[in-house]
Amino acid sequence: MIMHPDFDPVALSLGPLQVRWYGLMYLFGFAAGWMLARVRAARPGSGWTPAMVDDFITWCVLGLVLGARLGYVLFYDLGAYIRDPLAIFQVWQGGMSFHGGMIGLCLVVWFFARKHKMTFFQIGDFLSPLAPPGLFFGRIGNFINGELWGAPSGVSWAVVFPDPRAGGVPRHPSQLYEAGLEGLVLFTALWLYSARPRPAGCVTGMFLALYGLFRFLVEFIREPDPQLGYLAFGWLTMGQLLSLPMILVGCALILRGARRGASVS
Repeated sequence: MIMHPDFDPVALSLGPLQVRWYGLMYLFGFAAGWMLARVRAARPGSGWTPAMVDDFITWCVLGLVLGARLGYVLFYDLGAYIRDPLAIFQVWQGGMSFHGGMIGLCLVVWFFARKHKMTFFQIGDFLSPLAPPGLFFGRIGNFINGELWGAPSGVSWAVVFPDPRAGGVPRHPSQLYEAGLEGLVLFTALWLYSARPRPAGCVTGMFLALYGLFRFLVEFIREPDPQLGYLAFGWLTMGQLLSLPMILVGCALILRGARRGASVS
């Protein structure tokens, strides 16, 4: 059993300005994505320039943050935000949805593809390997905040979280499981897979399928959102219901690419 360090959510105070760990994790994720994008753009025949990368990452930041926040509002706690609409803007309180962020990024990819006369999957396949570092830092931010904990557990690395709602019992550190799977493992798989030319849509499909699978599995040992609980069959959570389409679409894209092996992104 391990006691959670109960970090101060404020990493740095500069007078009235407070810099929170959660915000810093997002900043680290965006910085990592930007640097990796520059590396991918430098590959021969990438079709990307440094200016395009900078423009693209700027739009990605906007699409991700807005999509993630609105996705949480719509998918996870709409009733509460209808009662208190101003709470939508209180992002420092947490409440970001990966699936909402992904929808926001899809809109950015569509817009950017039209602007630069590229295909959707040319952009999507370029973007997909850049996402896992942001997922990694986001989950570390969840752990620092002591939120989104796992189910009670007797494993030796179980963590007692300080939030009274966690009940003072040892729990799976599901945030760290997700950081490892959705961050480190997914990044390694996508970076190696995309190192060679692949049929258009396959890298995007690999991202969707693997992320969806990892998220679906971890949800079994993660406490469901208290305002929602289990939504289907007494054991499926909102995260699992949103991940199932990702797995199916991802597998379909990979199979489609296998049939069109001659066309690479």
